[in-house]
Amino acid sequence: MFNSAPIDTSDKPRLYAELAEQARGLLGGERNMIANAANFAALVWHALPALNWCGFYLYDGRELVVGPFQGRPACVRIPLGKGVCGTAAVTRQTQVVPDVNAFDGHIACDSASRSEIVVPLFAGESLFGVWDVDSPELARFDEADRAGMERLCAVFMEALAPAHEEAA
Repeated sequence: MFNSAPIDTSDKPRLYAELAEQARGLLGGERNMIANAANFAALVWHALPALNWCGFYLYDGRELVVGPFQGRPACVRIPLGKGVCGTAAVTRQTQVVPDVNAFDGHIACDSASRSEIVVPLFAGESLFGVWDVDSPELARFDEADRAGMERLCAVFMEALAPAHEEAA
């Protein structure tokens, strides 16, 4: 299920492919969203270098509310359209921000964060939330990270699909 052996971080496509397989094994068969989100955040936190926060902001019908995460305490609520997370939610596009201080309207939940990547999450057409990852390094995330994070998030959302289908 979960391989605790170190993953080679020098080859990002391979790293994310291995993480996706680990995530599939870790989340497979579990339908509880909180359990899956907590394990997903822990998996990424321990596998990727140079992170100071990773986790979920979940859409409650009005705004994004902090969900399971790894790292320091976080902002609890983020309005749609505000900050990197709110922007990803309304644009429906992954945001890769090399320097958060250059992002107009950035919300500084942790002053140590220097770069960020946020992937919007959708259950069908409905906003589910966002996956947010911060780093204390400038320009920590690139296009390989975007592709890899989007792939990981697809695995996460696929694991939740049976629960979404039952709720419909």
